[in-house]
Parts: sequence; C-alpha cells; structure tokens
Amino acid sequence: MSASRIKILFLVLLSALTVVSCNYDEENWIDFTDLSQITEGGFKVFSQKTDDLDKDGIPSDCYVPDGTPLEDYLTQTKATGTSAPIFVQRLLDVAHGSQIVEIAGTYTSVDTHGSPITLSGKVMLPSNGKFKRFIIVSHYTIGSNAEAPSNCFSLEGVLVPLGYCIIVPDYLGYGITADMKHPYLALDLTARNCLDMYLAVQPFLKAAGLEPEFDDIMLMGYSQGGANTMGLMRLIETEYADQIKLRRVFAGGGPYDVTATYDQFITTNHAAYPCAVPLVVQGMQVGAGLSLSMDTFSTPLVYEHLDEWFNSKKYTTKQMNKLLGTYTTSDLISAAGLDRTTYEVAELYMAMNQNSIVKREWVPKAPVYMLHSMDDETVDFINAMHARARWSDANIAYNFGHYGGHVPTALRFIYTVKTMLAEEELGL
Repeated sequence: MSASRIKILFLVLLSALTVVSCNYDEENWIDFTDLSQITEGGFKVFSQKTDDLDKDGIPSDCYVPDGTPLEDYLTQTKATGTSAPIFVQRLLDVAHGSQIVEIAGTYTSVDTHGSPITLSGKVMLPSNGKFKRFIIVSHYTIGSNAEAPSNCFSLEGVLVPLGYCIIVPDYLGYGITADMKHPYLALDLTARNCLDMYLAVQPFLKAAGLEPEFDDIMLMGYSQGGANTMGLMRLIETEYADQIKLRRVFAGGGPYDVTATYDQFITTNHAAYPCAVPLVVQGMQVGAGLSLSMDTFSTPLVYEHLDEWFNSKKYTTKQMNKLLGTYTTSDLISAAGLDRTTYEVAELYMAMNQNSIVKREWVPKAPVYMLHSMDDETVDFINAMHARARWSDANIAYNFGHYGGHVPTALRFIYTVKTMLAEEELGL
C-alpha cells in the first residue's frame, strides 16, 4: 500500500476518535520502533481538542494578575502578579477550537550505564497530518510523574496549530521509567535520550506517510529544558551534522553553568527553589555514578525523605518545596557536603563542571534565541552572563531584561517563540 494511501486512512481514523483525558493507558501507547504497527488502518492514536483539555499540564505556581490581557502582562517591566492561573485561556487562545493529535509512545535509548532502555514521550501534530517541520522540546523541571509529557498536555503544544510536529521526551526517570531516579541535569545522557526519540519518531511517521514540508528541525526548551536544548544542539552539531539540519534553537532560563548555579546556593546560603539543591546533587550522583552518599552529604531533612518526596514521583516541585519548608541551603546540605576540601565534594564539582554546557569545547553554529530574566530567583542570571561570555562570537540573539521571576518568564518565553514563528510564517 502506498504511503499516501496510508496517510489518508490515518486521517480518516483520526476523525472517528473520541476525545480522551490526558492520562493515557500505557497499553495503548505506540512503540515508535515497531513499524509493524502501521497497517492499512493507520495506527491507533488519541485525539484531543485544545478547548477540551484539563489543566494538568499547567505549572501550579504560574500566575498573572486576574483579567490582565496576556499581551499587556508581557509588556510590563516586571511581572509579579499572584492571583489567577495562566495559560489556558490566554496562551492557548491561538489554538482554541483547533484539533491536536497527541501520541504517547515508547522508543529505545540508553540508561546511565550506556545500556539499552525503553523510554517514553509524547508527539503532538496537527490533526490533518500536515506540518512544516519537527520541533524537539526539552521540558522544564518536574517532580510528579503526572507532569511528564506522556501524561499531560505540554504547554509547547500551542505551537502545533502553527503547523509544527512537537516531540517531547519524558526523560529517564519519568513516564515509563518513573520507578527510576532521574539523572537531573546529566547533560550528555539527557541530550542523547531526547535525540533518540526524534530518531525513532521521524522514520515511524514517515512510514505512515506523515512527513514534514521541510527537512530541517528546531529545538526548544526552558529552565532544565533550556540547558538540555543547548546540550542537544551540541550533540547534533558535533555528531549528526551530516544527518540533521538545525534551522533554529530557542533556549530560555537555563542552568547552562550547573557549578555556578550550585555555588549560588552555597555562597548565599539561600535557595529560592529548595528542591533543586538535592535534585542537583542526586542528579550528579546518578548521572555521573559518583561515590558520594546522600545520607552523609545531605541533612536528615533531605535523606530521610528522599525516596518519598523526590523519588516516588508523587509530588510536584511546588509540593516538594512546601514539604521541605526551608529556603536555607545549610538546612539541606550537611556540613560534610559543604566542605570543599573533601574528595566527595570535589567529585561533585567535577561532575557539575562536566555537565555545564558553557564549559564544553563547542560553540553553537545554528541561530539561537536565548531569553533570561535578570530577576530570575531560581536559575540565577549568572548562567546567562556566562553563556554570553562563552559564546560571544556565536549567532545568538540574547534577550535579557527585568521580566520577573523564573516561572512567569516561562510564559513570556513560550509566547515569544509562538510569536516569532507566526511572524516567520507571514514573512515579517
């Protein structure tokens, strides 16, 4: 059967599907490595209208002043509103009434030891099957598995109605591997995991007759996803330059210098996002195979609750922060963990340096748009300063300003990317 015939049948199948919730049954997930699932009837996916979505993909600590138009909110010098949840009515208005196809599925990648492992993620594309190009999205820091892309509507889905296919990996430790510890900020590993999903999805959709209009791709990510996006860019440009064409990259609010970010926690003895402190330490331990022990490196407040609060994947980061109940770094890291003369702490710093993208031997080649708020209380602005200093000769458009805190700036970032892509479509 021809690819065009398969594509037609796929679209017919979509029209008959019933709107379902965001929490998918793993038994119905697609295996992107198994082309035998593509039959004369297409392949089974879940269809969902954006105006029927619940709000489980919305960060619970994102707020803007109630009733403030999104455009007005974004033009304010400093966004500090605290009253009404954002995104659904304002950020999703561009997609309101249109239909987005969501495909939760699995693929093969590697674990922390380099061994094969099955990971999961979400693909989002226009219901008519037509799209300009792929965008690989690296998501921001999450805590609960309910926030994993395969289990909810990713905010970057607002780009789909503009004619894009969004690929959003769950990351190792979420989705189908939620029972495993997440190697937080493990740069090379997470970049590889994300690329492997694209390398599985692209030929799968092609076999079903669903191909982009253009063969170049884009990358996008905010916060943890911002750093990973740059790591993914490095991986593509250093190892896949002859296979994958990068059109454009969007990175926002990223910890590009993990060491500098951690140093801010230590030197100020303050962590506005306290769960990030043990997440970084455990992420380096898991991702780099460090010998440090969390029960000696951390205070009892952390290590006695590490598995329940952090590794159970029951709690969002906001809930983790509430459970910790402190913004003081020394309440989280023990005296031994603060002693930089010890082998374990030196080993941690070596791992953080290795996982800091600005300290790698590479300069971006493709165009990059980088946004960071100078008021960022979670990922210190020093990360953006180090990125600009390191990549001063690269083709990077920097947007640094007083845009409020870390989470509200996520809104600005996604809205700005949407606006830039829409203007590009109009040739502006």
